[in-house]
Amino acid sequence: MTAPLVLCIVLPLLGALFATALPGRAVAVGIVTALVTAAAAVALTLAVWEQGTLHLVLGGWEPALAIALRADGIATALVLMANLVALGISVYASGYFQDAIRIRSFWPLWLLLWAALNGLFLAGDLFNLYVMLELLGISAAALGALTGNREAIAANLRYLLVGLLGSITYLLGVAFLYTAHGSLDIGILAAAIAANEQLFAVDAAAMTLMISGLALKAALFPLHFWLPPAHANAPAPVSAALSALVVKAAFYLILRLWLDVFAPVTGMAAAMLLALLGSAAVLWGSWRALRAARLKLLAAYSTVAQIGYLFLFLPLLVATPEGPARDNLLAALLLMAVTHGFAKAGFFLAAGLVQTNAGHDRIDELGGTAQRLPATTFAIALAGSALIGLPPSGSFIGKWLLMQQAIATGQWWWVVVILAGTALAAAYVFRVLSRAFGLEPTPLRFITDPRAEVPALVLALVSVAVLGLASGPLWTLLGLSGADA
Repeated sequence: MTAPLVLCIVLPLLGALFATALPGRAVAVGIVTALVTAAAAVALTLAVWEQGTLHLVLGGWEPALAIALRADGIATALVLMANLVALGISVYASGYFQDAIRIRSFWPLWLLLWAALNGLFLAGDLFNLYVMLELLGISAAALGALTGNREAIAANLRYLLVGLLGSITYLLGVAFLYTAHGSLDIGILAAAIAANEQLFAVDAAAMTLMISGLALKAALFPLHFWLPPAHANAPAPVSAALSALVVKAAFYLILRLWLDVFAPVTGMAAAMLLALLGSAAVLWGSWRALRAARLKLLAAYSTVAQIGYLFLFLPLLVATPEGPARDNLLAALLLMAVTHGFAKAGFFLAAGLVQTNAGHDRIDELGGTAQRLPATTFAIALAGSALIGLPPSGSFIGKWLLMQQAIATGQWWWVVVILAGTALAAAYVFRVLSRAFGLEPTPLRFITDPRAEVPALVLALVSVAVLGLASGPLWTLLGLSGADA
């Protein structure tokens, strides 16, 4: 059953069209589209669970020319995460925007971003990945500037220009590959690269260009300079989507290229370089989060750090031979990525509620928040525990397996980085909670509808309870990546 492959992309595109044509009913169109698109993602997960990897070639063309869609265990896990998080963001956004102009602007752009995310996770050829990458970046930058203030516009203009630079660099690498091998299909390219060792220099140059462009989009240190201002100044639902989903999409492409396309080209030197940059991201991002004056800026720098953890897996994957240990390592990577998606979305949505009610998000002036907004404070605590990696969160399992394999492969120094990053994360999360439980009351501008607190609380709860206590199916889903439908 391949219909969910198409529906996951077509449904949000149609929703964006109807939200544009019916601006007075944009919220209703957005919520209905969110529900049916999330249902399509669940249906896709069940189809992959039952049949293995799904392939679909559109238009009746040969695979080298056609638009190809592919859903294996890795892609499906991220599609499911992205769509459930996007559903929570949509419910939150339905009551967040009060201005009619922003409501009419948000929903078409948001649904376009959602379609691009699903298309990126499911695309089976490099050019359509580029198309989805461009649609994702443009819609994300436009959404980030919706507040209309000078800081947001400047930050997201920088984000747009950086994203275009990353896309051009990626596209140049794609051109190298097409010139050398005459195809953009991921499966065909992987076989061609493995069989043509004489083109190693061209393939290595293409890999360098593509991964460099994607590292810029993923905000890997020191290419992260655009992320904190863009994420911190965007509306809360947009900040949640940018940090939880958009940067994750760029890392997914790096991982997909690393594992599927450039496996014969990649080596320990390249993996070590990316992991060293990831280590710097963990330490620098965590330190800047600890020093941040604003809650949303803290969350933005935390994203820099959390993305850094994912790059630490690369040298361990290179050093670990095929087998159960490598499968566990890859599943741990996915578990950390998925957990961060839910936790960071919940954290940003909760931060948005604090900012809306208090009129600011200055951390040192949040005394009394726990008494005024207990559910929101609990959501911050749950999401924060997942960001730290406390049990029973999914990130605890991921970090444990990461450290275990680092020791097993003789790369013990990554353990030091992980422990230092964890300690810094605990410091900045507990700094927020200590202020929130302070006695000095925070003046509220108005009382939030209690229903507005539900999405943040549910997303944060999933990152701790569901992904920590019931993560077994992720291992099963990952095991389906090698099976063909």
